[in-house]
Amino acid sequence: MTRGRTGTRHIPLASAALAAALFFCAPRLWAQEVTLTTPGQSLQLRGHVLGFDGQNLRLQTDYGELTLRYDGVTCDGTDCPDPASYVPSLRFSGADRIATLILPALIEGFARDQGYALERPTAPEGWIALALRAADGRIVAEFHLAPGSTETGLADLVAGRADIALAARALTRPELDRARAAGLGRLDGPGRVRVLAYDAYVPVAAPGQPVAAIGLADLALVLTGRVDNWVALGGADRPINLYLADDGLGQTDGLIAALLAPDGGAARADIRHGLDGSQTAAAIAADPDGLGLLPFDSFGETQPLALRDSCGIRAVPRPATVKTGDYPLTAPLYLYLPMRRLPAAGRGFMAWLATSQAQLILRRAGVLGADPVPIPLDQQGERLAAAIAAAGPEVPLAELQRMIRRLSPMVRLSPTFRFEDGSTRLEPASRSGVLQLAQGLRDGRYGGQTLFLIGFSDGRGPAEANRDLAAARADAVRRQVLAALGGGLPPGATLEVDAFGEALPIGCDDTPWGLRMNRRVELWVSDG
Repeated sequence: MTRGRTGTRHIPLASAALAAALFFCAPRLWAQEVTLTTPGQSLQLRGHVLGFDGQNLRLQTDYGELTLRYDGVTCDGTDCPDPASYVPSLRFSGADRIATLILPALIEGFARDQGYALERPTAPEGWIALALRAADGRIVAEFHLAPGSTETGLADLVAGRADIALAARALTRPELDRARAAGLGRLDGPGRVRVLAYDAYVPVAAPGQPVAAIGLADLALVLTGRVDNWVALGGADRPINLYLADDGLGQTDGLIAALLAPDGGAARADIRHGLDGSQTAAAIAADPDGLGLLPFDSFGETQPLALRDSCGIRAVPRPATVKTGDYPLTAPLYLYLPMRRLPAAGRGFMAWLATSQAQLILRRAGVLGADPVPIPLDQQGERLAAAIAAAGPEVPLAELQRMIRRLSPMVRLSPTFRFEDGSTRLEPASRSGVLQLAQGLRDGRYGGQTLFLIGFSDGRGPAEANRDLAAARADAVRRQVLAALGGGLPPGATLEVDAFGEALPIGCDDTPWGLRMNRRVELWVSDG
């Protein structure tokens, strides 16, 4: 925020409404108090300035946090912002790799696309500053990035030091409750959590390792040290040397916690850590007994291993399986936004992230964008074969034939909707996907096409009941899309629902991972 002159500042525009949204939050300490007075002195407010977006002022008062229009009040105090000299600023804090690699590349692309020069002004210690300069010499926007972790990003958001938190994992319920208690609203609510990109972790070994696949349960046993020899995985009688990349994202710790959750236990103490993915990949490639977990697209010369579930279904890390979340170790990267209005430049940047230029930059940074991509049926042979192999007496040939007849004229799109464990509530990435789908419908992206939300389930319980449950989940996603659109579809848009229950498993029902993979709603599209 750029502050105005000391003393009273009169805003000449008359009678703008004091349209204020009231959000209660914990008090924050600021240097100076300002006083706002409406025309005719009908209302006077005192408080500390929390932020200014060029139009609206956020003020911490005795009544809580107020957001109000600034062009119809008189402001008295040294912290009164000066609209004439205001430069929009957007502050990001959180996961290191997003702040140091991904966002700077995106901001540079945004500047280039908008015709601005990118500058790197001096920043406070611990921050990265980027500024956009127009051809006439004006600084039109500033971006401030604080590399750290998911935890530090949330702490800065709660403390008012950041506008957007960068997270390498979904925030936990206690973290969400903490943010809500601080007056930030529901960070997991509609429009408040957004998937920036998709990453994934892939088990890898040295070239020539005869083990081509590893089970998730076996991977957990390796992490705890209960399996420490390749012979237990079908290889030679050799010790397993375990490697992990210290990526600064916090993803590795979250991944280990998720893998170990079903059986408990702690990670073995002799894990060999590399400074980044490329360094760790080089170490594994040079170690015939090495086994490691690396971020997607950081394989180097190593040999990626497929993930094998207990019933033999295999998951291979490909762009399509990562973007759909069908690969079990997919790791979405999130942006969390509080309930407040961003400056116009910030809103423009956030909208630009959905463009093809931004998606290309994300791919070059080694992650996958959140844009929908088509997956034709002829590219899904592996999971169709798994469906036929896993079909039990309750999924007769006639049901499989019905599914193929239904899907054959269509193309699957990558957005896939999954639910929190033991809940009908969508996961954070899926809530972001609902808004993305709604925006695509609003923009006319699917004009002349028919979209289908197709529900699938796990195989526990009667097949007919599972089909009904899958249909109910698909209908629930449709209702949320309609809600995001204001209650109805735009003219010419079609969004239908169908379900096939347990007929197309992509995981095994006797593992938590498999159950989660199978309980999903897929998005398909046809031209008719």
